[in-house]
Amino acid sequence: MANQEEVFKKIVSHSKEYGFIYQSSEIYDGLSAVYDYGPYGVELKNNIKTYWWKSMVQMHENIVGIDTAIFMHPKTWKASGHVDAFNDPLIDNKDSKKRYRADVLIEDAVAKIEAKLEKEVEKAKARFGETFDEKLYRETNPRVVEYAQKASSILERMNTSMTSNDMEGLKNLIVELEIACPDSGSRNWTEVRQFNLMFNTQLGNIAGEEGKLYLRPETAQGIFVNFLNVQKTTRQKIPFGIAQIGKAFRNEIVARQFIFRMREFEQMEMQFFVKPGEEMKWYEYWKNERMRWHKAIGTPEAKLRFHNHENLAHYANAAVDIQFDFPFGFKELEGIHSRTNFDLTSHQELSGKKLQYFDSEDNENYVPYVVETSVGCDRMFLSVLSNSYVEETVPDAEGGDATRIVLKIHPTLAPIKCAVLPLVKNKPELVEKARQLFDLLKPNFLCQYDDKDAIGRRYRRQDAIGTPFCVTVDFETLEDQCVTIRDRDTLKQERISIAELSNYIQAKVNWNNVM
Repeated sequence: MANQEEVFKKIVSHSKEYGFIYQSSEIYDGLSAVYDYGPYGVELKNNIKTYWWKSMVQMHENIVGIDTAIFMHPKTWKASGHVDAFNDPLIDNKDSKKRYRADVLIEDAVAKIEAKLEKEVEKAKARFGETFDEKLYRETNPRVVEYAQKASSILERMNTSMTSNDMEGLKNLIVELEIACPDSGSRNWTEVRQFNLMFNTQLGNIAGEEGKLYLRPETAQGIFVNFLNVQKTTRQKIPFGIAQIGKAFRNEIVARQFIFRMREFEQMEMQFFVKPGEEMKWYEYWKNERMRWHKAIGTPEAKLRFHNHENLAHYANAAVDIQFDFPFGFKELEGIHSRTNFDLTSHQELSGKKLQYFDSEDNENYVPYVVETSVGCDRMFLSVLSNSYVEETVPDAEGGDATRIVLKIHPTLAPIKCAVLPLVKNKPELVEKARQLFDLLKPNFLCQYDDKDAIGRRYRRQDAIGTPFCVTVDFETLEDQCVTIRDRDTLKQERISIAELSNYIQAKVNWNNVM
């Protein structure tokens, strides 16, 4: 665990040092849980969004896009349930004055129990070697079974309390487990109370409830209120989907783990409208389709898993997370939810406007059911960084062994696709040729020109930002019109003609490679 914590610290540090992510308002000591994307960060983030958009909209003839406003009529959030039910359980420590989410404190306590369980399994695995039957050991070893039952019991009690809005039950669980404040070690807690996560502001100069507006806590409601507009103008027939990428805002009690949990973040959501009774078929379809999407960019299967929700949201009849193994453990990356017809029905009732679909094949009107896929763009960004960050010792191009930090990002998503490097910068003819090559490539790919420092150092800089290909212009280039192209991951170098270079790179970074 300590090793993984160190890796996470290195990723955070690397993100700033190489221009991926900065602390917002850093010159004023920063703003908690708000971040800015730097020159390479914005390129990677845009590529992630493009990958999602192409996969959803371009590759599906029955999914269209939309971009709705952040501000919406306040009744929107009443209908959606956010005004009354969008809460987290808040608890304060009286001594440290720190506030926490009660459920997170309990989940962290369970994680410690599960860590003890895994330690027992690892010890047994080392003791018995190849003859070890892990499944049997987990099912029969008294200590392991006890840990598993204890963890399961705690989570079951927590979920029951959350579902029934039993704040006293959550407090009792914290006291029973002797959970201490992570900051001070104190067990002097306040009562647990509900905390609404929506930011609110005022409309113009109108004060009070009449002028209250909310910063949207999700992008989905903009899709729901535009359901009929989109359906009629695009003449879509059910089943069809509406996709959106946009900012959302949540006043998190404890925002932590870098960009994993922020107060201002970006969502990539698609609402898929289906005939009532067919939602589970499409729920299974999108579960599998979304898992395939994550694997297509090289995310190992071992780092992804499904996790079914035990504590369902008020609008859902089924929900599952795709979890990624971040340096701080398996956490939610994407959610797939069967939202029933809750949202459209609620908006229909509160607005007095019909939000129904006329099915000409069955000659009937109905409020469609919805299957949602929702992935956090920032979490996706963090998963790509976490998966691609590698420290390794490699034979250096200039001789000897060297350690390098490399981001092995899928070439299609990499911020910079190609770096053009003259072998030395004090030879005008090499610089001129390299500049010509850079100008030739830049209309097709985001490229970078670099002639500072020795060629080995320039390779290392490009490795650190994830550039898949480095093209070196040397003295032979002036004679044979060929360059040396270096592969980031294999370090293999090969000669290729300038005339073939653009097609060579295009084949490696093409969107078809991940679709």
